[in-house]
Amino acid sequence: MARYLLHRLALGIVVLFGLMVATFLIVHLVPGDPIRQALGGRASPDQVAAIRHNVGLDDPLPVQFWDYLKNALSGNFGTSFVQNASVGELVGHRIAPSAILIGYGMFVAIAIGVPLAILAAVRPNGVTDHSVRLVATLSFAMPLFWLGLVLALVFGLKLGWFPVSGYESGVGGVMRTLTLPAFTLGLALTVVVVRVLRSSLLEVLQTDYIDAARARGFSERRIVGKHALRNAVMPTITILAINVGFLIGNTVVVEAIFRIPGLGSLLVEGVQRSDYQLVQGLVLLAGATVVLASLFADLLQAFIDPRVRLAGR
Repeated sequence: MARYLLHRLALGIVVLFGLMVATFLIVHLVPGDPIRQALGGRASPDQVAAIRHNVGLDDPLPVQFWDYLKNALSGNFGTSFVQNASVGELVGHRIAPSAILIGYGMFVAIAIGVPLAILAAVRPNGVTDHSVRLVATLSFAMPLFWLGLVLALVFGLKLGWFPVSGYESGVGGVMRTLTLPAFTLGLALTVVVVRVLRSSLLEVLQTDYIDAARARGFSERRIVGKHALRNAVMPTITILAINVGFLIGNTVVVEAIFRIPGLGSLLVEGVQRSDYQLVQGLVLLAGATVVLASLFADLLQAFIDPRVRLAGR
């Protein structure tokens, strides 16, 4: 098991290095100059050239990447030229809304998707099964921005249950302001949970040990909840870990719709202003989050299913 985890960590490091290289090259190919953005349109060419030399932007790209790599390994992601602040400080101010939003959206997807998948699996090819799959597919087919606007219109403007923009601190404020954005993210992911878990449950419910449990007189609730669900949930955990990247990417859209001051809106600002250091730091943070989520899913699978631990040995 330890060898398996070390192998996964090594793969994660390789992925992050490739992500750093790709991000570094892409942001330098995007038109725009962060120094001109920071100084404004009235800066003379000599002033721009002097500052570019002082911050090292006139060095060859391999030299700039080496400096970026060394700083990143030491935990220093540089300074935003446009906002004149360290990237770590900017991320620290914006990370809480985005992290809570992603976790809240994941919770919504699980809280809605798991019961619906169980209902569909225990009555396959019936009215309940077809209805659940139809509703889940419709929610997935809706464009994310349109789904968010519909939720804001119905539950925000018409019913007045939740605010349609902004972010408030505190438990009550977070629940008020992030519920609609979280449901926008979660409903888009619910269909994935429903389809994967339903298929796994149908397969597990047809195995011999489930027939043996029924023959021993166990209730259907105990069979599904204690025996079948534990084995069927493994592919769902993997899919959820993979879709952390989906959630991170879609926070950009959701935060723009509901005007949440999170990392998604900060990334958009960085791209618009050609803020190299900021974009590189945010993309690296997103990539590290996806790698850690995948590793956590592997550990959770090993904890739930002893066969995974035996395979590791």
